[in-house]
Amino acid sequence: MISGGDYHRLPHKSKSHIGRTNDFSTNQVRPLPTGTRKKSTGIQAWMLMNKKGEAQVVEAGKYAIMRRTGLLARDLRVLDPLLSYPSTIMGREKAIVINLGHTKAIITGLEVLLLNSRDPTVMPFIEELQNRIQRFHHATIAQKGDVDGLNFSKEFSKFEDQDESPKVEEKTDVKNQDGSKVLPFEFVALEACLETVCNCLESEAITLEQEAYPTLDKLTSVLSTLNLERVRQIKSRLIEISGRVQKVKDELEHLLDDDEDMAEMYLTEKMPTKISLETCRFSTLSDDEGQNLENPHGNHTSSTQSYMNKNLDVKELEMLLEPYFVQIDGTLNKLSTVRSLILPYHLLKT
Repeated sequence: MISGGDYHRLPHKSKSHIGRTNDFSTNQVRPLPTGTRKKSTGIQAWMLMNKKGEAQVVEAGKYAIMRRTGLLARDLRVLDPLLSYPSTIMGREKAIVINLGHTKAIITGLEVLLLNSRDPTVMPFIEELQNRIQRFHHATIAQKGDVDGLNFSKEFSKFEDQDESPKVEEKTDVKNQDGSKVLPFEFVALEACLETVCNCLESEAITLEQEAYPTLDKLTSVLSTLNLERVRQIKSRLIEISGRVQKVKDELEHLLDDDEDMAEMYLTEKMPTKISLETCRFSTLSDDEGQNLENPHGNHTSSTQSYMNKNLDVKELEMLLEPYFVQIDGTLNKLSTVRSLILPYHLLKT
């Protein structure tokens, strides 16, 4: 069980297959100093979960996140809890940005960064994400050896005194025990996000539906102020939930309609043969350094466009997204049915 409220390395589950701690953070993550710089750099608590499912909460400023993920400042604004951004699933050169209600995450080819991990409502998602990543890790090492979960503390020590970078595993297909292909790491994390959000919205819709029918029956039998007020409260919740469901549906529909957007999200395929050392740690960046990070990866547009021109076969991702689109559309239909039943009553007064 993960405890997201601490700023130090999180304890790992005691089961034998995940119990050995690799000191994921000892040298890899360097918490940034707090104090007068906190306001200027936007230091926040981030949970990092690597490809073994090991997790830790650290404090980091936005420029450290930008350098680590290759995102721009405008991409990070999508995750700002103080700003009202619509539901977003956004692919970039080296990361996928997810903003779906309480689920706010940055997915790279090596790890997942979660912004609001201390929120109790997010804990079920974190547990599901960790379970999926651990299954992914065990499936990969069963055939290829332990190459997916880099021991960052050892790797950092090894390469800190050398002008080298830890190698990424060869891109070979890995199979589950049933013979099905193991999804790339970024899709494993993306599916955890989508399943959590879609199941949560469906559960809310079902609960509302179960409350609405008895309330409408009572109002039909006895037209009273109390019963009418209950129907109005249900209608208010209906409008709020419908809005959130519609936003998720629109985002999935937009993504499914755009092959280039989907191609952008194949992070493992775009990953170079070596990882830059700065992706294995947080650099302590001053504000002056941060101002020069308008595009930390220089040829973002050209390299991405070249990749997309050669790799527009997005069937794998399309097959992953389609069931969740169908699920969220079904949830919206449930809510529409309840709305049609409430509509005749919303103008009634007693």
